[in-house]
Amino acid sequence: MALDQYGRSINYLRISLTDQCNLRCRYCMTETMTFQPPEALMQNDEVIRLARIFTELGFRKFRLTGGEPTLRHELVPLVRALAGIPGVRDISMTTNGVLLKHLAKPLREAGLHRLNVSIDTLDPARFKLITRWGNFQDVWNGLMIAEDLGFPIKINAVPVRGLNDNEDVIALARLTLAHAWQVRFIEMMPFGVTSEFQKDRVVTQAELMAAIQNALGALHVQRDGQLDGEARCYRLDHAPGEIGFISSVSQPFCSGCNRARLTADGVLRLCLLRDKELPLLPLLRGGANDLEMKQIIESAIWFKPWGHGLAEHVIPRNRLMSEIGG
Repeated sequence: MALDQYGRSINYLRISLTDQCNLRCRYCMTETMTFQPPEALMQNDEVIRLARIFTELGFRKFRLTGGEPTLRHELVPLVRALAGIPGVRDISMTTNGVLLKHLAKPLREAGLHRLNVSIDTLDPARFKLITRWGNFQDVWNGLMIAEDLGFPIKINAVPVRGLNDNEDVIALARLTLAHAWQVRFIEMMPFGVTSEFQKDRVVTQAELMAAIQNALGALHVQRDGQLDGEARCYRLDHAPGEIGFISSVSQPFCSGCNRARLTADGVLRLCLLRDKELPLLPLLRGGANDLEMKQIIESAIWFKPWGHGLAEHVIPRNRLMSEIGG
């Protein structure tokens, strides 16, 4: 079991498979974004080896992220290999859903357990405006296929003031009246060159809850207010689904954090909002054996930060969210 100095058990690894994306969401990256060359990124055998090392340290839950992970070459065989590692109990993926209509079935068969699909609006024109390149119907079609295949589904939405913070929030919340999904509203977090835009456009949980309750009725807290992962969840009357709020800015949940992140270029990042990192890929390619890698990772985890420094105006500068893997 990997413990940090505060006694937290760190057992959940988010693995970014690529920094590339087939959308250019306005709050996430610039339209002229450049990406790392393929040789700078972890290859499939390196991802599998590192995942095996992490399971030997007690990691049991893995999420595949990006960029956009469905752009990863040979994604399905990679998922199948990860699912076959002894000790892996849960593999999920966060995706923008653009390619899901093609990949949902083979991913399900390969052993992927759950899906988080990022959708910030149900309005096709506004979807295009936010994503710059996206077609809403492509995402919706993929989502329907995934639901039919039995995937547990969470919808991730980032409300941005002045862009999708009004009727879009209500429409997304209304999905829980028809689907057994968890629709999660995520407070926008500041990163790098886009941080000023992001700080100015944060919509807080309190604002969102007030708007939803005014339009759709009372929200009833679930699980006595205990977090489901990062989300505090509520339910509308007679709804099969839940509404969750991930409020990293206004209501931090750092004390219960059990996560570490592995970037697409093989760097261990122990707090999403702290820039301190440990490059693992050069060690792996330099000949370090599994025991040495485990000792290095375990030592790094011990020094995982207590939490972010947003309240002290400490903003991560060295990477955008898409370069970390949310």
